[in-house]
Amino acid sequence: MTVDRPAAPPPLIELDAASVLRGGARPALDGVNLRLPQGRHTAILGPNGCGKSTFIQLITRQLYPMAHADGRPAVRILGEHLWDVRAIRSRLGIVTGAMHDDLASLPELAVEDVVLGAFDARLAPLPEDEVSGEKLAQAQAALARADGAHLTGRMYATLSTGEARRVLLARALVHAPMALLLDEPAAGLDVVARDHLLRTLRRLAHEGVTLVLVTHHAEELVPEIGHVVLLREGRVVADAPRAQALVPDLLSRTFGAPLRLVDGDPPAFVLEGTSDDA
Repeated sequence: MTVDRPAAPPPLIELDAASVLRGGARPALDGVNLRLPQGRHTAILGPNGCGKSTFIQLITRQLYPMAHADGRPAVRILGEHLWDVRAIRSRLGIVTGAMHDDLASLPELAVEDVVLGAFDARLAPLPEDEVSGEKLAQAQAALARADGAHLTGRMYATLSTGEARRVLLARALVHAPMALLLDEPAAGLDVVARDHLLRTLRRLAHEGVTLVLVTHHAEELVPEIGHVVLLREGRVVADAPRAQALVPDLLSRTFGAPLRLVDGDPPAFVLEGTSDDA
């Protein structure tokens, strides 16, 4: 008797020889093959200009990959090669600095409206929109989950960088997504705000939310991140478990300098020839 086994879930994100041209002499992404499974916390790590931002813009459909001659898709999200950004945000929450810049330019925008705007993929609800009690409750629950419930009623433009990051995280969480795509989430935060945010991300990871962290900051590599992809000049240098990827040889090749990781709390990159405290 043959027992049918349930099909394996599709990867969260899959790139098949994905290339992107952005007007420069070399591709921003150059034939990248990448498979990020559901449930595995992954960091995509590399220096400025390595292709990290291009990767995020592929997912948000701000950029599109070059077409393959045989018609096969270069990018899939949860097994789909055609997706609506509004629909994908219900399964993959996205936190980027670009969103903060847009929101901070609107001085009369309240915190709860920032979160409510996620329901229709807008910066905020339109004045004529009727916001249901259910959506308000979801927004408050998301703020609480991001440790930002106390910010309700504040104007977003008046928030500190750390407070604003909590609101952006709540906006990404309002649909209760299975995963979060985070673009340098602790950039610009002071040491206290950074610690608070990273503790929140660790808690979310333990609650079952898959983390995909795009960064060049070692201190953002929380212990739950078990897999690392290293990028340099649009190409993958390494795609391996954390302990195998974060070694001096591969880090040095990735960043173009003799680099090693000091795995403390938080971790830190150190250039060879300098002290661990430098």
